[in-house]
Amino acid sequence: MSAHRLEAISHVVMRGIGAGGYPGAAVVVGRNGYVVWERGFGRLSWTTSSPRVTPEGTLYDLASLTKVVGTTTAIMILYDQGRISLDTPVNAYLPAFTGGYKDSVTIRQLLTHRSGLPAGRDLWRLATNPQDARRYVMDTPLVCRPGDCFMYSDLGFDLLGMVVESVSGEGLDVFLTEHVFQPLHMDETFYRPADSLRARVAPTEVSPPRGYPLQGEVHDENAYALGGVAGHAGLFSTAADLAVFAQMMLNGGSYNGVHIISDTTTALFTRRAAGTRALGWDTCDDEGSCGRFLSDRSYGHTGFTGTSIWIDPDRQMFVILLTNRVHAARARRPAKVIADVRADLADASAAAVLDDPSRSLATPVSFRSDRAIGWNHTPRARRSPRSRAAARARRSHAQRRKTPAAKSK
Repeated sequence: MSAHRLEAISHVVMRGIGAGGYPGAAVVVGRNGYVVWERGFGRLSWTTSSPRVTPEGTLYDLASLTKVVGTTTAIMILYDQGRISLDTPVNAYLPAFTGGYKDSVTIRQLLTHRSGLPAGRDLWRLATNPQDARRYVMDTPLVCRPGDCFMYSDLGFDLLGMVVESVSGEGLDVFLTEHVFQPLHMDETFYRPADSLRARVAPTEVSPPRGYPLQGEVHDENAYALGGVAGHAGLFSTAADLAVFAQMMLNGGSYNGVHIISDTTTALFTRRAAGTRALGWDTCDDEGSCGRFLSDRSYGHTGFTGTSIWIDPDRQMFVILLTNRVHAARARRPAKVIADVRADLADASAAAVLDDPSRSLATPVSFRSDRAIGWNHTPRARRSPRSRAAARARRSHAQRRKTPAAKSK
């Protein structure tokens, strides 16, 4: 890979910080079994006294990366063990999830967001404790017949997390620690960080419904209502730990001699199954957070807090970006900033691959982050002829009142 071209990553990420999209970021790019780029940018928060970000030490709230790094991986392991069938109705594992079309919802449909469940519901408003919140998840009515519509659903992944617990007899957090994080030595990946780690956790919301700034507590209110351990959100990790996970996926389910998932299961879950969705994962369609250049077989996911992971099996490459763009962003549209930076990061990484002349790419003349369309500028509303005439009259009147400056010799 071209070290010179990889330097474009710094430019792109710093553009996002300079625009006020996020106070800091951690980036890791890996290829062919090696980390080729690993760097921290900025600080945990906007204050100059805040610690600087490091890829191996700064903990970020992963938000929806939990769905793939955590929940989907747990389902893959149980599938490998023959303890879960993708086309078995969910209520075979969770009898309380029943009634009407719910009885026909399958594990596969939950993984592809085609179960008919809505995107979510305000568990944090409804529930008084985690068990109460779980009951509300189970009781949620479908909004369409299973298989008839696509609706990205946090609730579907909460149910998948509960399936893992029902089948394994362990909490989702315990199962993942025992079967994934400990074997891979991902020692900085977990739910509910200990208080002693708080100084290393990038803060998120400043004024959440909980009434106090968040640092070391899950940002997502529904995950918090579920006790901080949920199928859709709740994991914290470092960019360096996620690099280990990404390499495990590229290796077909193994890392440094440690077997986590079979290669056939890895292939099954990461190829397109319905629309652009794989099983749990999303896939690249030449737009969005994967940019324009990653291969058609690439798979990945994003998180609301400003996180993303993309894995390209054709290039044997992964790209990881962790930010806390939900922390007091100074940009008018931080969601637009992070969307462009994610895509630029993927493009810069792909353009740095030079060992295959038939697939080498030209480095973009300018990136989305250079154009910064919609980041901070608010287009002026078109004014009526009458208001334009009034503005001209005001400027003319102001000009007549000005006293000419004396000429100096």
